[in-house]
Amino acid sequence: MEATNNRNTRVGQMDDRAPHYTITFDGGSKGNPGKGYGSYELRTCDDRTRLERLDYGDNITNNEAEYRTLIEGLDDVLRTLRAAEKDPRNYRIRVQGDSQLVIRQLTGQYGIKHPGMRELHAKAQALAAQLGQVEYHWHRREHSVKTLGH
Repeated sequence: MEATNNRNTRVGQMDDRAPHYTITFDGGSKGNPGKGYGSYELRTCDDRTRLERLDYGDNITNNEAEYRTLIEGLDDVLRTLRAAEKDPRNYRIRVQGDSQLVIRQLTGQYGIKHPGMRELHAKAQALAAQLGQVEYHWHRREHSVKTLGH
């Protein structure tokens, strides 16, 4: 599966060069809506990792938690690069998660009906646009559980 929706966002295989960072993200809620949570792993190309766990409070849907978690991961990459005085436009990022909705909305395969989701989608796209290349990959739930523990 390979699709492109703008100059720096694709789903499928990255070019021959490996990504500099991989973000594995997952979000959810206890109840839907309910108490929202999420976590993401930020992995460098030399296998250094950082795992972040997030709480979003009450009245959060599963899909909102997924987007919020991805947004935090993208923001983390940008902050990390800028703190090291690196130009984010020179970096390739692989984003992977088990939310078909989020991945397919970000690649343009799915439309966005809910106004709140449009806002989160726009924020994720704006962060991704600051990076050199971002590719989105869907994976099975088991991979998220193995990587993130939930």
